[in-house]
Amino acid sequence: MRQVVLDTETTGLEVVQGHRIIEIGCVEMLNRRATGRVLHHYLNPDREIEEGAQDVHGITSESLADKPRFADIAAEFLEFVKGAELIIHNAPFDVAFLDAELERLGPEWGRIADHCTVIDTLAMAREMHPGQKNSLDALCARYGVDNSSRELHGALLDARLLMDVYLAMTGGQVTLMLEEEGMAATGVVRSHRRLEGERPALRVILPTAEELEAHRRRLDLLDRDFGGPCVWRRLEQESPGA
Repeated sequence: MRQVVLDTETTGLEVVQGHRIIEIGCVEMLNRRATGRVLHHYLNPDREIEEGAQDVHGITSESLADKPRFADIAAEFLEFVKGAELIIHNAPFDVAFLDAELERLGPEWGRIADHCTVIDTLAMAREMHPGQKNSLDALCARYGVDNSSRELHGALLDARLLMDVYLAMTGGQVTLMLEEEGMAATGVVRSHRRLEGERPALRVILPTAEELEAHRRRLDLLDRDFGGPCVWRRLEQESPGA
């Protein structure tokens, strides 16, 4: 299973106002393990950055003047995410900006949905923790993910944090995978460990006559309420020796 955790930073909040992506960060996971492959670019948006947005991520227009444009990295980006499951916090926001960038390049580039599927961790968190704060910072605190280095938003940093949060939200690092001969490098192996030594036989405690009589009376009541033999009585009839 190949997944890519993705985050972006933008010149502003409204894609319909022509705001653009200025940073994109992607972290690859294979079978819920980081592979070490990342994709990270700062981008020249050919427009000014809103003051409110700059306060969030700290990226200035001057720092982006010599950076590539989205068109320059579009093919590399699509190749990186192709066929993967994208994991994004507040996915509608990032996907809308990515779709807008692809649309500027022409219809032959398609939309994000044409290249990969998307999981929205914000929607997941709201379902799992209704009525609570579900920002990335709040989830880091809830799941014990260290975000002390996150003074400002950053696409690659936030993607790495979101990867840890997502793994915690969905059960942590699946079963430990043991090295075995012939095991595929990326395969998931279900391993069984045999306990050392002989285990004692399970102790069987038989019911007393009083307990059996109480059980029979209880089944009689269930039969009456059910209007016929209850499920336990039917099982007794099917397996009289049990």
